[in-house]
Amino acid sequence: MSHGFELNPAEAPAAAGAPAATGVAGLLHRLNGLLIAISMIAMVVTALLLTYSVISRYFFHAPTDWQDEMSVFMLVGVTFFSAAHVQARRGHIGIEAVAAILPASVNRIRLWLVDLISFLFCAFFTWKSWTLCHEAWADGQTTSSTLAPPLWIPYSLMAIGMTLLTLQILLQLFARESTARKAA
Repeated sequence: MSHGFELNPAEAPAAAGAPAATGVAGLLHRLNGLLIAISMIAMVVTALLLTYSVISRYFFHAPTDWQDEMSVFMLVGVTFFSAAHVQARRGHIGIEAVAAILPASVNRIRLWLVDLISFLFCAFFTWKSWTLCHEAWADGQTTSSTLAPPLWIPYSLMAIGMTLLTLQILLQLFARESTARKAA
């Protein structure tokens, strides 16, 4: 089983013989690095907000309903903004028991199918996320709290993150296909 923390640092996937794909992969790699830095800062800010909320409510009996939504919005951003970076490292938890017993040729097909199914699912999720974002923007949807921030904010964070994840998986499929053709 792989957990991600024992993996090597992420590198832009090489797509042999495809300069455009290599350029997109390099750009995505740099963008993922920037989003990971933003995500780390957002996690610290979220922790500070939640700590402030607990202290404020416990010691001063002051309600802080705004911090719940701020924290949730930031956690949505962190989750979706970091997904493509984790995928680039192949850092999602994977069970390798099946890979260990399969012949190499069958395992290559299994990995390709997993990437293809992941791409199709993420492409659908991306489309649905952008649809939700557009509806929230067009209809002026807000949360039901007293602060009432617009819902397009978390939906846009989700849609951007899923778009990057889908692109990352597509690049990995392309790189896998390029490597397979080169080996054949």
